[in-house]
Amino acid sequence: METFSQILNQLSDLVWGPVMLVLILGTGLVLTIGTGFFPVRNLLSAFVVLWKSRSVKESEKGEISPFNALMTSLAATIGTGNIAGVATAIFLGGPGAIFWMWMTALVGMATKYAEAVLAVKYREVGANGGYVGGPMYYIKNGLGEKWHWLAFLFSLFGAIAAFGIGNTIQANSVADALKSVFSIPTWLTGLVMAVIVYAVLVGGIKRIGEVAAKLVPLMSILYLLAASIIIVQYIAEVPSALALIVNDAFSGTAAAGGFAGAGVMAAIRFGVARGIFSNEAGLGTAPIAHAAAKTNSPVRQGEIAMLGTFIDTLVICTMTALVIILTGSWTSGETGAALSSYAFSVGMPGFGQYIVSIGLAIFALTTLLGWSYYGERCAEYLIGARVIPAYRIAWVLSIPIGAVMSLDLLWLMADVLNGLMAIPNLIALLLLSPVVFRLTKAAIRR
Repeated sequence: METFSQILNQLSDLVWGPVMLVLILGTGLVLTIGTGFFPVRNLLSAFVVLWKSRSVKESEKGEISPFNALMTSLAATIGTGNIAGVATAIFLGGPGAIFWMWMTALVGMATKYAEAVLAVKYREVGANGGYVGGPMYYIKNGLGEKWHWLAFLFSLFGAIAAFGIGNTIQANSVADALKSVFSIPTWLTGLVMAVIVYAVLVGGIKRIGEVAAKLVPLMSILYLLAASIIIVQYIAEVPSALALIVNDAFSGTAAAGGFAGAGVMAAIRFGVARGIFSNEAGLGTAPIAHAAAKTNSPVRQGEIAMLGTFIDTLVICTMTALVIILTGSWTSGETGAALSSYAFSVGMPGFGQYIVSIGLAIFALTTLLGWSYYGERCAEYLIGARVIPAYRIAWVLSIPIGAVMSLDLLWLMADVLNGLMAIPNLIALLLLSPVVFRLTKAAIRR
């Protein structure tokens, strides 16, 4: 097992090396500039579009409302990345890692926008009569037959990666948090989550969208409210905390308390990697959900999609980071969900840790639902619709297994698989960027 862990460490260093960091940030920058900073300029109007998208016209093609498509996407992204991922980024890269999470999110808004635009434009009607789309379909239909191998690679990595980032990581983080706070056995948490997930999955994307539309906004508001109460207590120190984040992003962080110290490259690497883990911009997953939206406008769905990155990283992750830094918990030596739990317990003695545990459980549950759909679509592209029942069974069985596995090993596996999944999608986004620019300019003219 130790040898396997060393191999994964080496693969993670390779996959998340300088080339990958340049590819992720560079792709986002190209799309941001090429669209004339469209995502940033239209941020406020995108919220108006989202609000109106709760109801759709009969003529709009798709399976779920654009609002529910975003909620399904957020269900998959708002999870352990916002609680455990932020804490891990600070533990490994120092407060400066949060700055690089922000940069990843700023250019990631354009990446998420482009992904959804292409997903709607190149989607298809699947074997079961529903709309299917995502990177594998915009590679196949947008780039042509000679690029089918790239679509195959994305689907292969996606079908496997789903069991890491979207399944076992989520189950393990929840089981660990509930055991430490409520003394609930990890196997029992895994079993209960497996039953709940199976009950929702049998209803397909429509059931997932309906559950996500109810749980995601409610839990996000409650979590942000709790974080806000803590931040208000330390409001005078907020400017210093923000300055620490920015300064350490370019100078590294010295050892302090239980924090071992980190250089600039560690801040960049773990900030970008955890940023991608959290908001999934460039990973190619969100467009799979947005392809099912009832809409005839790729650009309009792109506007809605980019809000996912803004809400996930620039709002929720930032609030988590501020709680960890303002309470001084980042030097405690804790990491992952335990660090976030400790920070909330310092800020809200007596019940802060319960908020984190319950929030983590709900967020992880919705992530399990969202990612199950992503994995299914990837497996369906590879093998056909007949694989879906077997994939669902494997998905449900993996939840209790993940709940009792080693967390460190799971994070390493997820990092490697995320990187492998992102590469085909980022290549496709760059090659198809002229299509995104053309559709954006046409929409602006209208």
